[in-house]
Amino acid sequence: MKFGLFVPQGWKMDLAGIEPAQHWGVMAGLARRADANEDWSSIWVYDHFHTVPVPSEEATHEAWTLMSAFAAVTGRVRLGQMCTCMSYRNPAYLAKVAATVDIVSEGRLEMGIGGGWYEHEWRAYGYGFPRPGERLQRLEEGVQIFRQMWTEGRSTFEGKHYSTDGALCMPRPLQGTSAPGSPANGIPIWVAGGGEKVTLRIAAQYADYTNYGSGVAADFEHKSTLLRQHCDDVGRDFSEITRTGNLDIFIGATERDVEDRISWLADHMRGVGVPEKVLESRIDDIRRSPGTGTAEQIVERLQELERLGMTYLITYFFEAAYDTSGIAMFERDVMPELVDRQQHGHLWHLPKRA
Repeated sequence: MKFGLFVPQGWKMDLAGIEPAQHWGVMAGLARRADANEDWSSIWVYDHFHTVPVPSEEATHEAWTLMSAFAAVTGRVRLGQMCTCMSYRNPAYLAKVAATVDIVSEGRLEMGIGGGWYEHEWRAYGYGFPRPGERLQRLEEGVQIFRQMWTEGRSTFEGKHYSTDGALCMPRPLQGTSAPGSPANGIPIWVAGGGEKVTLRIAAQYADYTNYGSGVAADFEHKSTLLRQHCDDVGRDFSEITRTGNLDIFIGATERDVEDRISWLADHMRGVGVPEKVLESRIDDIRRSPGTGTAEQIVERLQELERLGMTYLITYFFEAAYDTSGIAMFERDVMPELVDRQQHGHLWHLPKRA
């Protein structure tokens, strides 16, 4: 199994209480930490503008600005967003931005992309909030523009929502040109979301990676079955797609230690004004999560997911900006039981281990 690490950017109120002048130092330090440990394959941020679980005036740093910044302060680890909202930026423009980040990072970019869901920030930023069908149509059209821009260096496309007329992407990304990358896309594309009729069909047609999110074994198995069916329908080899998931990690040496971490989060969220009813729902979700437990419990659950075909996990530690002991325990007691240190095509830059 490959492992990625979310770097706190404020979206989950995970920089609250830290002065803005210190935010970049915290984020850069965690990025460098992951870069120095070859068991981490990638670092990630979210593409959002307003905090969750409720919008607030707490910081949320912009994803693609961070991509470029992380590219400059790391040298090995890959860089991704889980996931970029297609409608927040014109796809031809975004393809150009991504190509530049790929060059700055020397070919380390992953493109996580989805239809978007956070209605509050959509409307606040003047994007409206189209029906799900339209958001997914935009996703599919945008992915086609990405592919043209990155593999051909130009795009001419006429869709219902987006069009291009000889849009140039020069230079093209390093991936797919001077460095290995996705054979079909250049920069590897992660289509995120588990929508059964449309999102998984788009993934079957275009994605190098899928991301189903929850990490619950039964849900992951169900979505995988549907993805296979969509692959059959579009004539795609199911094995070409790497299936991934995300998990919030609350780890402790004992169950009491785990509860202490959850209690810390509850106090933290109350301190930044999260309503008690919203907080209670969030804590209930955490307690049921496969990523909550002792190291032995988490290893067992991840091994089950791996048997079902999840070969890449992106982890999130709520307390990472304040306390890295949970990350250290995960690195020491969980990752060695599961980590795959063999190179594959999208990790061409990793040094070979003895």
